[in-house]
Amino acid sequence: MTWIVYAALSAVAAALTAIFGKIGVEGVPSNLATAVRTVVIVVMVWAVTFTFGEHRALSAISRRSLTFLILSALTTGASWLAYYRALQLAPASRVAPIDKLSLPITLILAMLFLGEAMTWRLAVGVGLMTVGAILTMD
Repeated sequence: MTWIVYAALSAVAAALTAIFGKIGVEGVPSNLATAVRTVVIVVMVWAVTFTFGEHRALSAISRRSLTFLILSALTTGASWLAYYRALQLAPASRVAPIDKLSLPITLILAMLFLGEAMTWRLAVGVGLMTVGAILTMD
């Protein structure tokens, strides 16, 4: 499969995450809901890793890669905790678009730290998505 197929699958899964999460967080503390979700993810991802034999590469991970993977995990955890709390406090139809403001932030950070290019089409598209997210706010 190509990257675009995986990206599309990710978008569908993220949409279902919002819906299932909104239903699941009813009457449950948001941090506990995030902890349950995280345990399930850990088991699922390790099962896939062992299934494909990728666990054998664990000892070959560089210190630099490990540092950035840990930083990524910490920021993912912070994002999940905030996301589930937001779902507890507001409709999924309001939370999800605001959560997607991570797109323009990601593109700016990718330009600054990774040297990725910003084309006019990308800038216009992201600008329109940003305006759309802002319009969903009360």
